[in-house]
Order: sequence, then structure tokens, then C-alpha cells
Amino acid sequence: MTDKGFSRRSFLKNTALAGGVTAGAGLYAPAVLAQAPLVMKMQTSWPASDVWMDMARQYTERVEKMSGGRLKIDLLPAGAVVGAFQVMDAVNDGVLDAAHSVSAYWYGKNKAASLFGTGPVFGGNPTTMLSWFYQGGGRELYRELTQDMMGLKVVGLLGFPMPAQPLGWFKNEVKQVSDMQGLKYRTVGLAADLMQSMGMSVAQLPGGEIVPAMERGVIDAFEFNNPSSDRRFGAQDVAKNYYLGSYHQASEAFEFLFNSDFLEDLDPDLRAIVETAVEAASTANTALGLDQYSADLQKLQNEDGVNIRRTPQDILAAELEAWSTMIVELEKDPFIKKVLDSQRTWVERVTYYELMNAPDYALAYEHFFPGKLKM
Repeated sequence: MTDKGFSRRSFLKNTALAGGVTAGAGLYAPAVLAQAPLVMKMQTSWPASDVWMDMARQYTERVEKMSGGRLKIDLLPAGAVVGAFQVMDAVNDGVLDAAHSVSAYWYGKNKAASLFGTGPVFGGNPTTMLSWFYQGGGRELYRELTQDMMGLKVVGLLGFPMPAQPLGWFKNEVKQVSDMQGLKYRTVGLAADLMQSMGMSVAQLPGGEIVPAMERGVIDAFEFNNPSSDRRFGAQDVAKNYYLGSYHQASEAFEFLFNSDFLEDLDPDLRAIVETAVEAASTANTALGLDQYSADLQKLQNEDGVNIRRTPQDILAAELEAWSTMIVELEKDPFIKKVLDSQRTWVERVTYYELMNAPDYALAYEHFFPGKLKM
């Protein structure tokens, strides 16, 4: 089943044919040979206990149900086969059939990877940017990068418009950029370059290594992604100041990676299920995320004694200025410039509509729940 020269599609068809011959060979044949399900080996970049493993399972459950059991997914946590940052290589090499990760994790291969999750937002929100991927040319640019330029045997799809990532966890209060100077900070992708340019010393670490690094003093502050993941791996035990609403990673999505040979060997209906289930899981992930993230934010504040704050305006303004400076350097790469041009064109038109059309939701929230917001 893992031999590159062996067609899964041929296997499935031949198995079905053999079952038919057996059924017709004798009137008293007890049963038709059952067709064994095809197993897809899929590893994530997340620890087994992370909420994102729950979200990955939402994908696998939908694939298995829609395929009527013809396709089963062996879902594995980070480290089961390869490290969290190595899943792209493993899918390309056929060691894994698929992976559930984020594009920033292979940013070291090509900085353009980060544009599909942790690049400048230009004012667009996560839904705006995920829409760009599917409707504004992003999927074609992703294919150009991975297949044409890098020669990878990988098909990638994005799903789940993640809420903007918090600035993160700090031992002491930070009110302005100068309070962050010299801190050893964990982030990934282009956000690492961004925060480095703002005076921080940056380490790129998988989620499972963050709290141990904080305990050993390898880092002084960090961000991962959301209140649920952070609380599950014990962020509240190593820091008490949690800052939400930052521009460093404000429009990320999950990256679903598939080995191209594996996809091509699937029957057309199974391939359609594997790909379309990304969209179905995206909706399920959004509902689960909003439920879990909001509940865990309340627990962090009310049960764990964490100070929940908004990222100060001074830091937000500095992030935007840092992005503007970085873009000048990034666009010296022609492909990166092409991607950023595409994103700007999309955001300028789409976000104009979104912002003009959106009522002031904070005003309505304050009307019905007065005094709750701490802006």
C-alpha cells in the first residue's frame, strides 16, 4: 500500500472484481469478500492533548463518514513519525500520506510559505484571507510555490480561519515597545522576523516545547495561538500576563498537506471527499474554536488568576511600522511580491466592503453587557 509503483486505485478495483467472481462462482457461497478500507496515515504538528488534535479529528470523522468506511485515517500526534516541523518533508517523501499543520512551520524552506498564514494582514481578517486563498488566486499561487518552484509532490489546502493570535504570555506587564526590548520570545514564520526587528530575541519552537523552555529560562515570553491550547499545555503556570489582539499573526489557517501520488491513486469520489472535507471541517473547527477558546479564556481569568489584556496601541502601531519596513525587503523576491500584490488587491476591495458594511459590534456588546469590555 505504500509502494510508489503500486496503484491504490487498481488495488481497490481488483479487490471489488475478485469479490464479484467469488459471489458468482457457486450458489452456496457464504458471502462476498469484503473490501478492506484504504488507510491514510496522517500526522499533525500538535501534541496529543492539544485542542487542535480535536479539530483534526473533526476532519477525519467527516472523511470516514462521507466515504462510507472505504477510507480510514490513522491520525497521529506530533513526533509519532516525524517532528512537528518535519511534516512537509514526510508528506513529500511519501512517509506520510497527509499532514495537519500550518505553513509557517516550513518557512525555513522558503519565506513565501509564511504568506499563506503569518504574513502582513493589510487590514483583512482571517476570513478575508482564507477567502483570498479560494477565490482570489491564493490556491494557484500556493501550488506554484510548492509544486512548480520547489518541486514538491504535495497538494496543500487551507481551512479554519483562526482568530487573530494573542501577542502572548509575559511574566511582567508590557505597556510599550521598550518593555519588550531584549526579551527572548517564541513565535514562528515571518512573525519571528517581525518581532526580531522590534528588538526581541526570537526562538522558533513547536508547541510542545514552549512551557519547558520557559521553565528553563530559554525564553522569557511566548505566543502559541489561542486560550485553549495555551491553557492545556500550562501557560498559566509560567506567566500571568496574557495579551490578546496582535498584528504579528492575525490571519492564519490550518494547512492540510497531501502526498500528490496518494491523491492521484484515489478513486475520483474518494479524492473529492478528502479535499472537500477540508471545507466541512473548517466550519466545524470554527464552531468548536469559538466555544472552547472563549470558555478557556474565562477559566484563565477566573480560575487561574491570569491578567487578560489587550495589546497596547503603542505596540500595535510599532508592529504595523515593522511590517511596512519588512515588506520592502521581502518584495525583492519576485514571487513574494507577486503574492503580496495579489493579497493587497484582494484586501483593498474586500475589506473596504467588510468595514463599510459592519456595524459597531463592540457598541452593541457594551449596550447589552455594560462594563464587561476592557479596551
